[in-house]
Amino acid sequence: MKINRTDLPGRARELAAAIQKRYPKADEYPYRSWSYPQGYLLMGFIHLWEKTGDELYYQYVLAYCLDHVEEDGSVRGFTGCSMDDMMTGAVLVWMYEHTGEKRFETACRKIRETYRDYPRTREGGFLHNRTEFPGEMWVDGVFMGQMFLCRYGAVFGETECFDEAVLQLELIYRYCHAHDGLLVHAYSEDCLAPWAGPDGRSGCVWSEGLGWYALILTEVLDLLPAGYEGKRTVENQLNQLLAGLEKYQNRENGLWRQVVDRTDDVDNWCDTSGSAMFLYTWKWAADKGMVPEETAEPVLRKGYEGLLARIVPGEDGLPDVHTACQGLCVQKCYEDYIHYPKTVNAQEAVCGCLWALAAAIG
Repeated sequence: MKINRTDLPGRARELAAAIQKRYPKADEYPYRSWSYPQGYLLMGFIHLWEKTGDELYYQYVLAYCLDHVEEDGSVRGFTGCSMDDMMTGAVLVWMYEHTGEKRFETACRKIRETYRDYPRTREGGFLHNRTEFPGEMWVDGVFMGQMFLCRYGAVFGETECFDEAVLQLELIYRYCHAHDGLLVHAYSEDCLAPWAGPDGRSGCVWSEGLGWYALILTEVLDLLPAGYEGKRTVENQLNQLLAGLEKYQNRENGLWRQVVDRTDDVDNWCDTSGSAMFLYTWKWAADKGMVPEETAEPVLRKGYEGLLARIVPGEDGLPDVHTACQGLCVQKCYEDYIHYPKTVNAQEAVCGCLWALAAAIG
């Protein structure tokens, strides 16, 4: 399905060019040289390269991989200490698939091994971190961990990875589903976290957290083999989510609120980061024929108009992304989410906009 906006491909290229000018090496992208922001960013460049074939985008990704992976396959910066640390491994899997270089294969296998003893809930859900946040499973972490694991399974022929990915999605739905396909931010086994309610759940459907969940549903569905037994479960989760997102989209600006389902509070502002993730997901679903064009078109048209209004030239003449938060941990209450400081060019929001704009090309 095409979006009736002829400037979207140009805006995608403008944003990518701005990122490359501000960060000539993806290693310099905040907040660490190896963590989920690099993976999220570089997967956006991969999406853009797949749509355009522009060698500049491929070389940007390749340079990062070569900077971080030694000849013996050791990965500079990787610790395996958290799900956040796993995510950028997905880029190495993609690079191995496209180059066949032994160093990348070895690096991917080393990252895969860190999952073997990674701590879990009693039912098997990966915790967000090995040592911090005991007993906590976050929607963020399901994206971070399964981005690598499911892609690894597809490239290296390890079907166990698909089973694991579906299990993680089933568990996070069971732990965190609130209503209308929407998930709250996190779950605390035994209610140990200060934000946990009596059922262990956090209290709010945070926009960006729900966005991580939305994105991983599309990634897993892209990678699961045809006829795979668990695919229908993931499709059902995505269909529920799309219906919920349609219900809670802001009719005035086409975006979604920081706490998605609290539509009665004027202080609950619309978040660019999560909104970009939702637009990517809607565009992916429309292109795959999962939603009728007559349903998707108004959601996407209004949403992209709202997104473009948040990407405006800064003092240096390059596009800035406005009205989003730098990555945040699980908050204790609703007020903490809606009063969390906003920043220009929040690392996740820039990446999300790149994904959403790349998706609208062709």
